[in-house]
Amino acid sequence: MKKITGWSFVLLLAVMMMLAGCGTKEADTTAKGEEKPEEKKTLRVVTDAAYAPFEYMDKGEIVGFDVDFIKAVAKEAGYEVNIEHVGWDPLFVEIESKRADFGISAITINDDRKKTYDFSVPYFLSTNKILIPEGSDIKSASDLKGKIVAVQAGTTGQEVTEALLGKNSDNIKKFENNNLAIMELTSGGADAVVADNTVVEEYAKNNPDKKLVVIEDTNQFNAEYYGLMFPKGSELKAEFDEAINKVFENGEYARIYKEWFGSEPDIQNLKDQQKE
Repeated sequence: MKKITGWSFVLLLAVMMMLAGCGTKEADTTAKGEEKPEEKKTLRVVTDAAYAPFEYMDKGEIVGFDVDFIKAVAKEAGYEVNIEHVGWDPLFVEIESKRADFGISAITINDDRKKTYDFSVPYFLSTNKILIPEGSDIKSASDLKGKIVAVQAGTTGQEVTEALLGKNSDNIKKFENNNLAIMELTSGGADAVVADNTVVEEYAKNNPDKKLVVIEDTNQFNAEYYGLMFPKGSELKAEFDEAINKVFENGEYARIYKEWFGSEPDIQNLKDQQKE
């Protein structure tokens, strides 16, 4: 071992301190240079969770096609969502007053609603259909004249029924949600229910003991499209339009759709609506 002189020792110590200082500085620089993951903003989303299979309560949790869909879209857009059940009429108030960021609740896009709200690009194709008991003499929408029809208030089901029976017809029974409208039918208080096709089809399929039949009338009931509903002028609309198209393209929409409805969605039809 070579002997270290006093000056050599001092020089060596100085070099070691410099190196240690450099290492600390480099470590500090690296630590400061590390970017913390950006926290995703949580958006308040309102719904009416009484509209299976789109949104409904299951063991205290809101579930459904719309729930899975909006979670996928929000993730694509870089947001978290807090979905709250507020009811059908209140969700319109919450959005118009901007207390909610947007709503999702199988909301049909129409010209009247566009006056007050902004809508995303369409994400679901729907049409109204008629739910009746087996053996009913109702075969088409025209046969609803003179019958008692139950509908959910404030929906396009109410609108198309009023177009047939009259706006102030006593034969139209309006309920807070479709569950109550269907209960009115099954208890004998109504001859038919008019509501979105998926809702009545799922109910008839899942409740075979009720012996209900679904009637389609494409001559009277036009195709409708659901959209996310935003406060007028919302900056979120453009971001979510882009995110919706991404879940169309990456296969996530088809996966969720098939999981809930057991069939392939017509994504091209939905995209074509964006050209109009």
